[in-house]
Amino acid sequence: MPATPPAPVRSFAPIEPPQARVLILGSMPGVASLTAGRYYAHPQNRFWPIMGRLIGAGPELAYERRIEALCAAGIAVWDVLAQCEREGSLDSAIRDDTAVANDFAGFFVRHPQVRTVLFNGAKAEQSFRRFVLPGLAAAPELRRLPSTSPANASQADAAKCSAWREALRDAGVAVRD
Repeated sequence: MPATPPAPVRSFAPIEPPQARVLILGSMPGVASLTAGRYYAHPQNRFWPIMGRLIGAGPELAYERRIEALCAAGIAVWDVLAQCEREGSLDSAIRDDTAVANDFAGFFVRHPQVRTVLFNGAKAEQSFRRFVLPGLAAAPELRRLPSTSPANASQADAAKCSAWREALRDAGVAVRD
């Protein structure tokens, strides 16, 4: 008897402040995030600790306050994929043949001032380049950063934070030293 394919998983609506200048993209929320209904909800994901150090949006704040800090800094957050099939949370388990991208043409019409897209890891970049970029009339600056996922434990937190600090500064976001 053939195995039953996993049910499709769906991403969240974007965090998209009207004044967004930077868009941070993941690939697809993991199981912990989907369960919580929040971006980067896995307790070992380094996204919120890094955002805490850089813009004051740390995990000690209520989720709504973290979102407010991102928005105040001009940072939008989304995922490349609107839907896909995947067992578990690993990006490597995403079945590309089931991937459906979010509506980035619409996003960039709503946010023409977004000039920089920062990818939270390799899979987000690969998916964007494959499923989104060919359909865009013009592309913003694209930059891959070290994944904040707990699956990316090979790189030290200090190195990840430094890379994120540099990228956000380069994109015009006021970050803490």
